[in-house]
This record gives sequence, structure tokens and C-alpha cells, in this order.
Amino acid sequence: MSLRTQPGFADGVLKRIDRPVAIAFACIVALLLVGSLYSRSFLSPEYLLQQLKVASFLGVIATGSMIVILLGQIDLSVPWAVAVGGMMSTAATGWGPLGETFAIPFGVACGVAVGLVNGYGVAYLRIPSMIVTLAVNAVAQGLMVVHTGGFAPQDASSPAMRTLATGALVYGVPNALIVWGVVGAAAVFLLTRTNFGRAVYGVGNRERAAYLSGVDTQKVVLAAFAIAGGLSAFGGVLLAGYASKAAQGMGEAYLLPAIASVVLGGASILGGRGSYFGTVAGVILITLLQSILSVVQMPDAGRQIIYGVVIIAMLLLYGRERAAR
Repeated sequence: MSLRTQPGFADGVLKRIDRPVAIAFACIVALLLVGSLYSRSFLSPEYLLQQLKVASFLGVIATGSMIVILLGQIDLSVPWAVAVGGMMSTAATGWGPLGETFAIPFGVACGVAVGLVNGYGVAYLRIPSMIVTLAVNAVAQGLMVVHTGGFAPQDASSPAMRTLATGALVYGVPNALIVWGVVGAAAVFLLTRTNFGRAVYGVGNRERAAYLSGVDTQKVVLAAFAIAGGLSAFGGVLLAGYASKAAQGMGEAYLLPAIASVVLGGASILGGRGSYFGTVAGVILITLLQSILSVVQMPDAGRQIIYGVVIIAMLLLYGRERAAR
């Protein structure tokens, strides 16, 4: 009897399949089929590539959200971390050629600074992440209003920012999609091949046990929030390049979709469980859902309700699973 016909082979394959990820991809196929009922272009290569390009911006931001969620924490400063990245990078372009050269790293560095404040409050001051990140979000908003004097930013994005966000240098594949691929590969390596990644999962499962096993949990939390802030700001840099300028409310539409993408992909919002492959599936699913809701002219309020219901449902599901262990 060959290995494939042994009774235990099918059971082993099924056990390796991540059920939430499989469900997410099944939903993606279903959404494409539903969308094709409204327009045949939903299944065209051009449309799919465009949706992947749009998904790239959310994907970069959701990568940071996932790392924080794996800790069992939440980052509510995403909206203005995104805006800080976009607005500071475009502001740097007004400083001349040197400013244009350092516009992207400067914007990302400002986001890392936001993340460090979040991480310090959570790790060292022991303030609940929901409170400290919400407060930091408000502070960042105030600083950006002071920076612009309350008016729309007048600075334009640099050529490098526009190339990253809108160009297609390799066989017609959008640069933004390649950037997301690089960010995703780095995240997978970080979470699966480094001590930091193992520590993130350990802290998310049981912080006290991780601490007793020798993990410096405070530094892990601080670093995770710094990475999340940097990735949110990088998402803002890409969005500013896509629109050729920054806007004060540019990050408002990304908070709930980023969190929903992570939990839809099977990551436990209580921490300690989740794969990046699932987050990719969640990002694509949310992007397609947004596209279809736009086609049917669903108002923004309805979309926010859908995202909120998804998060509450997944929280109830994973909360019961955690209690049953």
C-alpha cells in the first residue's frame, strides 16, 4: 500500500491545513464569483492585479498590526501613525535634494518614534495598550495639526515615493506589490526564524511564562510596537506616493480593516496564534470586500459595521477557544 492510500495520510494533510486560512481563501473565491455577477472584469487579470496593488498598502500596515496582535495587544494609533509617515515624508521633500533623498526613511523613522512611545507605555509603564495607543493617536493628530496650521498639507511626494507606489518596473508587476512581498518575507523570517519571533508568540501565549524562561518581555513588547509604528508610517509613505501628496485623514480608513484582516486570517486577537499567510488572505479578502461594497454603493457606515461585527465575532470565537484550553 502506498503512502497516499494509507488511512492516516488524509488525516495528516487535513491537520496541516489552517482552517481559518482555508475559509478565508474560500471566501475570496466566493467574492470573486459574486463580483463577476456584476461585472465580468472582476475575473480579468488586469482587475486582479489592480486589487493586489490596492491590497499592498493595507498589507504593509496590517503586517505591523499582526505583530502587535500576536502579543495579545492592540494598536489604535494606526490612523495617525499612517498620517505621520505620509506627512513627514512629504514635508522632507520641501527641504531640497537632501530632503528628497531621506524623505522615505525620515517618514518611517517618525512612525518608529510613535511606536516606541506606545511600546514604552505598554511595556514599562504597564498602561493597557488600548489606552496608551489611543492617547498617542490623539497626540500625533494634534502634532500634525500644529505642523500644518490646521490646513491641508501643501508638500508633494518625492519621485522615489511615487515610483514605489505607482510604478511597475518588473514585467508589469506593480512596485507596491513587490514592496509588500519584501515586507511580508521579512516578517515571515522575523516571526519564524528568529528568537524575537519565538518570543513574540511566547509573550502572546503567556507573558509570565515567557519571562520566567528568560525572555526580556519588556524589550520584546517595545520592539514589536516600534516595528508596527514604522510599518504604519511606511504605509503612509506609500499612500502619499500613490496620491502624490499627504492628507490629514489619510490613515482613518485603515484601522479597522488592518485589524479585521489579521483576525480574518486566523490570528487570535488574544495573542499567541496566527500566521502571516493568514494575514495575506485576510488582506486580500478585505480588499475584495471593499471593492464589491463600492460597486453596490454601500455607505462607509455600513462598511464600518461589517468590520466591527467581524472583529467581535472572532474575539468571541477565540475567547472561548482560549478558555477551553
